[in-house]
Amino acid sequence: MSTGSVRAARNLAAALLLALIALCVAWELWLAPVRPGGSWLTLKVLPLLLIAPGILSGRIYTYRLSTMLILAYFTEGTVRGYADRGVSQWLAWGETALALAYFAAAIWAVRRMRGAVRPGE
Repeated sequence: MSTGSVRAARNLAAALLLALIALCVAWELWLAPVRPGGSWLTLKVLPLLLIAPGILSGRIYTYRLSTMLILAYFTEGTVRGYADRGVSQWLAWGETALALAYFAAAIWAVRRMRGAVRPGE
């Protein structure tokens, strides 16, 4: 595997993770909070913030762990996409799309990283 494909996979996953963090914070503080003035639901980004350093530094274990964690955000986005109305519904579908895209990018990154460290290739 080329280092270019590993770098591209890692960069895509990192960009999607940061976009998901930004979306969740903006959603719960300004765009469509559950309560006016912001919501404690903003704390849902803490797990994403905890894995961000590992993703940004390219630790394969963190990528693997994140594929399980991101399913919670996919689920929340899907549930709120069907249950909420208005702006919140569109933000929920955005969260679902970002979570799904991140999942695919993280799997792609893990496959590229694993292939890059195999001896004999």
